[in-house]
Amino acid sequence: MSMTDLLSVEDIKKALGAFAAADSFDHRKFFQMVGLKKKSPDEVKKVFQILDKDKSGFIEEDELGSILKGFAADARDLSATETKTLLAAGDKDGDGKIGIDEFSTLVAES
Repeated sequence: MSMTDLLSVEDIKKALGAFAAADSFDHRKFFQMVGLKKKSPDEVKKVFQILDKDKSGFIEEDELGSILKGFAADARDLSATETKTLLAAGDKDGDGKIGIDEFSTLVAES
């Protein structure tokens, strides 16, 4: 399964373009722009599984840094600041990673 099975190519391109500049990433706006906010809980879970590259059941800090590449292979990496901001927003239990429930909450809050 790929991201384009769940989200529109146009929406992904538009969202990635909006945050192409370093230190411009805003996860709330990004999730809205790619259409993730409108997806069912099951579809959000599928997106999480795509972003969980090592299939550990969590999106760790290194995976967060390359989260945009999960949407398009030619996307940029997040800066260290953007990665830490995203981790802080999503890591509700303070374990240093984002689980499926935390990811679902992050999307719902966007």
